[in-house]
Amino acid sequence: MSPQQSEITRLIERFYAAFDNRERRTIDMAALREMFLPEARVMRVAAGQTDSWSVDEFIAPRAAILTDGTLVNFHEWEIEGATTIFANIAEHRSQYRKSGEQRGEPYAGEGRKFILLCHVDGRWRIVSVLWEDL
Repeated sequence: MSPQQSEITRLIERFYAAFDNRERRTIDMAALREMFLPEARVMRVAAGQTDSWSVDEFIAPRAAILTDGTLVNFHEWEIEGATTIFANIAEHRSQYRKSGEQRGEPYAGEGRKFILLCHVDGRWRIVSVLWEDL
């Protein structure tokens, strides 16, 4: 695995781990924000429509439900992923699963994410995330 590939793999792992609140873990919003370019976008496709958020618009409601007891013992993990690197740009295709308890009921699912990245200022950062739950 190349050094670039290793760095992207670690970034993707940190991205998924950022939403893990098992064992009373807390979300480090500043660290999560640092994974993204400031102008990055996060988009979801659901029921034939798209939702689009800035990084802060994406993080805020998720941080709330992961800290106010709405969603507990939650984590997401990649079950399959592949990265293609073209010099200073890359794309990561990911299939993932998620599990937790939402309002006292079991919560689980899976989906796919496409994550676009760029290498700027000596490190890889997320430009956009597009996902769809299955």
